[in-house]
Amino acid sequence: MAGARQRDTRVLIYSHDSFGLGHLRRCREIAHHLVQGESDLSVLIISGSPIIGSFDFRSRVDFIRIPGVIKLRNGEYTSLNLPIAVEQTVALRASIIEHTAEIFEPDIFLVDKEPLGLRGEVEGTLRYLSEKGVPCILGLRDVMDGPELLAAEWLRKQAVPALESYYDQIWVYGLPQICNPLEGIDLPDSVVKRITFTGYLRRTLPQVASSALPEAIPSPYILVTVGGGGDGEAIIDWVLRAYEQDATIPYPSLLVLGPFMGGEHQNEFQQRAGRLDKVEVITFDAHMESLMAEAAGVICMGGYNTFCELLSFDKRAVIVPRTEPRLEQYIRAKRAQDLGLSRMLLDDGARDAADMATAIRNLPQQPLPSESVIPGLLDGPENVTKLARQWFARTGRPQLSLAAQQQQ
Repeated sequence: MAGARQRDTRVLIYSHDSFGLGHLRRCREIAHHLVQGESDLSVLIISGSPIIGSFDFRSRVDFIRIPGVIKLRNGEYTSLNLPIAVEQTVALRASIIEHTAEIFEPDIFLVDKEPLGLRGEVEGTLRYLSEKGVPCILGLRDVMDGPELLAAEWLRKQAVPALESYYDQIWVYGLPQICNPLEGIDLPDSVVKRITFTGYLRRTLPQVASSALPEAIPSPYILVTVGGGGDGEAIIDWVLRAYEQDATIPYPSLLVLGPFMGGEHQNEFQQRAGRLDKVEVITFDAHMESLMAEAAGVICMGGYNTFCELLSFDKRAVIVPRTEPRLEQYIRAKRAQDLGLSRMLLDDGARDAADMATAIRNLPQQPLPSESVIPGLLDGPENVTKLARQWFARTGRPQLSLAAQQQQ
């Protein structure tokens, strides 16, 4: 086109973020790797996370926060802050998402985990962008749930028809020899051919170091992290009881409670830790990578992002996976233990303090994850960037019309 020049390439990422930090942190990491590899690329993240503003973002990465929803323990959703029905909140979110896509004009639309979004809120945007020829990509973590449970969930949500109708490719941020998130799902061959395993998303230290590390905690310390913290009370209690009953544990611990842990639990744990010489507590740190890099070992729940950090910083870990409402963490932790990447400690409900004390005592003597050689384990960032570039090349770099240039 005469008088036209290239405009910047744009990627729109959707993350429903009804609870926790996992989806947001994964999408943020992908966005940062994409802009690092492409000097003329911009990324816009749409998220429902109430704390997205607590994180720092690289240049050419920004976010739009849509009204929040939260998943209750019975599996139902409710509006997070607005005193309106969840159906109204979802309709509002859907409208914002589609209008954002119309104005932003992305060259790729990357959807995290939910093929149709929360309660189908992304379907209108998928339909609109597909009709315009914009590649739509579904990104999946390495494990979703137990095969039978996921099959039932995806049947209810009409996920497979969505994959057939809207998605050009499916990126799995893991390796098939470790976990296949779609095992047990009856997928048509046309969909199977669209699946690409990228490897895990390697993490790096942030440019801004953590400022949350208490001066009172000496190195080497054991880092105890429960992600967002909304369901991490049992592990924190278990670790505290270990130190309360065994003063001879040689390593101090830093407990990160998470921003979504209830206030009553936070207060209780801080008071108990205050009576212990070897335990320090913080609520939240947006630079967890820095805390993990300095740790001698990690006790954690085993979510996807934490697992990537363990591998990236080559940290010995004891994973205490949750088994409800999903088996995701258990499946990942069991497979990691089988491969020698970490150790698993199951919560039997009794949570014997001596068992946790032994786990903490033995943690620094465990093999390092790097002693298990798995080719391509942390190649996710490079492969995601390469896949994105292939789509850019296939669709052609976007052109900015002369009229649009004059408006700038």
